[in-house]
Amino acid sequence: MSRYRRDTPDDEEVTLFRQALEDAGVRKLISDRADPGKRRQDKASLDERKNAATAAVTAALNSRTSDGRVEPVRPSAQLNFAIPDLPYRTQSALKRGQIPWEAGLDLHGYNLDEARHELESFLDEARSRRMRCVLVVHGKSRTNAGNLLNDYPVIKSHVNAWLREWPTVLAFCSSRELDGGTGAVYVLLRRRGEV
Repeated sequence: MSRYRRDTPDDEEVTLFRQALEDAGVRKLISDRADPGKRRQDKASLDERKNAATAAVTAALNSRTSDGRVEPVRPSAQLNFAIPDLPYRTQSALKRGQIPWEAGLDLHGYNLDEARHELESFLDEARSRRMRCVLVVHGKSRTNAGNLLNDYPVIKSHVNAWLREWPTVLAFCSSRELDGGTGAVYVLLRRRGEV
């Protein structure tokens, strides 16, 4: 890049330039502050905004799971889900059962509505207690052994859909045989306060 020195403009050029700016509607700044129109917020208004945001998140977490149609899964199907930016090492450790689970929920014997309510309550409590990994036993029993159209594990299929919708779930996968195999999932949770 070459450097060169320009001659300084004479008074007539400066006057013409200023006149052109004025004709274009450009006004001279009175203040040299970056944003003179923005006033500082007081601590009370910041606290109000923070409380409103917290209340909105709490309201959004209530009944986050859908109760619509879900894709049926086979009883022996391995469930696996992770958010896109979850590190591969973390996902692998979850699959191998190397992240110890801190609490468990068994959904055997519940109907669909009860299972949904129990799962939501369990995940809320786990989040409030800052748990990292939990175990959810959904089972793999079928609804009607005689009806081929409805011959799939309903609770397992719905848990698969519900956990994908839950905002604090980072990942889940079928557990090791020791913890229930394809009848249970390890669920990796975002801890309260994490982004």
